[in-house]
Amino acid sequence: MSDAIWQDPSQPAPERAAALQAAARGPKDLKRLGKWLDDHGDAALRAALVARGRAAGVELDDDAVGWPGKRLLRRSLGRETEARERHNPIRMDEAFTCVACGRSVPAAGRTARDHCPYCLRSLHVDNVPGDRAADCGGRMDPFEVEVRGHEIAIHYQCTRCRAEKWNRAVTDTDVPDDWEALVRLSSGVLG
Repeated sequence: MSDAIWQDPSQPAPERAAALQAAARGPKDLKRLGKWLDDHGDAALRAALVARGRAAGVELDDDAVGWPGKRLLRRSLGRETEARERHNPIRMDEAFTCVACGRSVPAAGRTARDHCPYCLRSLHVDNVPGDRAADCGGRMDPFEVEVRGHEIAIHYQCTRCRAEKWNRAVTDTDVPDDWEALVRLSSGVLG
């Protein structure tokens, strides 16, 4: 990092800001470079980061030059929203009535059940398992089963938007997924 252009105050601030942004390739870089910006960054470099962010369409007010380095760098790159997106499942274990077969499906008791254990169909309601944030609402039909170690994964496709996703089969609850339906699906004959 000693020969980095952003460290040289004799270089033009816009070039220094561009070099600093280019070096921020991942979360560890953002953290390290943000700390450097807090400890050594000058006002011209900070203002150039704000200007680059605005030029890229990021809303930054004039107070942004005083933000902590990591936040300023991430926002100038347009990564603030990306950093707030959830990627891990949310535990939503609810009973529901299946829209495909009409049967009452109890909560699984240990995991977020997201498909019917009887017909294996689901609804396209999640972006991240359990978040109930998908706008589609279409029926998810299973079309393939895959064994992954000690788990069985079911591959789904939405009948409305054609999105695909994988879900784990639920085999260790009071109402497990129908084994015969899983076998038929693995043979490509689910009705």
